[in-house]
Amino acid sequence: MSKHDRKLDLAARAAWMYYVAGETQQDIAEKLGVSRQVAQRLVALASEQGLVSVTVNHAVAECMTLAQQLQEKFGLRLCQVVPSAGVESAGLQQMIAVAGAEVMAQMLKNERPQIVAVGSGRTLRATIGELPELDRPQHSCVSLIGAIASDGSCTRYDVPLWMAEKTQGRYFILPAPLYADSAQDRELWCNHRIYRTVTEKAAQADVMFVGIGQVAPGCPLNADGFISDAEVDALLADRVAAEMIGHFISEKGERAASELDSRLTSVPLTPHSQRNIIAFAGGSEKQRAIAAVLRGGWISGLVTDEASARFALAQAG
Repeated sequence: MSKHDRKLDLAARAAWMYYVAGETQQDIAEKLGVSRQVAQRLVALASEQGLVSVTVNHAVAECMTLAQQLQEKFGLRLCQVVPSAGVESAGLQQMIAVAGAEVMAQMLKNERPQIVAVGSGRTLRATIGELPELDRPQHSCVSLIGAIASDGSCTRYDVPLWMAEKTQGRYFILPAPLYADSAQDRELWCNHRIYRTVTEKAAQADVMFVGIGQVAPGCPLNADGFISDAEVDALLADRVAAEMIGHFISEKGERAASELDSRLTSVPLTPHSQRNIIAFAGGSEKQRAIAAVLRGGWISGLVTDEASARFALAQAG
């Protein structure tokens, strides 16, 4: 790589951090190991060289390499990796959301009617939030996960509604709670005519957009009251690392059986399928989960960060 290309790479990193993650120039200087004046010049250079419009148009070479390695190692059809050196939490989620929205938009711009199945998760919700308004009333948005709380209200897991509002398309909600009160109660929900109609539509989806959840004390499912502290401990004892629309996945990438399975109402998932399943996830707290999902062949596409990409590749040997 030439000196000019290395400088553009550094400018692109600075642009991601400044324009997308919301870092200050002092923050960028400290994290890139340069002076504040150099950080200021790098941000200016990114603008002068046309690297920045609404998004950063120059991909960091190291991130492109990691994306290619992930595609080759795990058989992905699509992969985007955003720079994450020194960036965490909300800033990193925002970077993944911006990159992920570009991936989504490319697929949703299709004039042919599309069935878009949507899961749940904070990163997925943030990604949809970054989508531009798209006039695609011919598309259908289908929920992969029940978003009804025990009192009948809708929960924050009702992410597909956001997608339907962005596309102006029809929205098909999965009429069930994430976990039924009992196995018998699950049978009642899942045998309802509308439930069967929606899950059949989800099975025909052209693309599925999902989040990847970690399993740990205080994880979203635990914090939101869907699984208890004792259930989290039991899952961790069985070396469960990840969760996708309520399905638990072990560190080895295998489907992990759980007492919760008998009450789960989500659309079924299987590894190594031919379905177009694109996940959006990143951050240090999700690295084990992302690595497990990749190892098990549960997804065909991924938008993540460089630290998570390196972790997954290292775990794969």
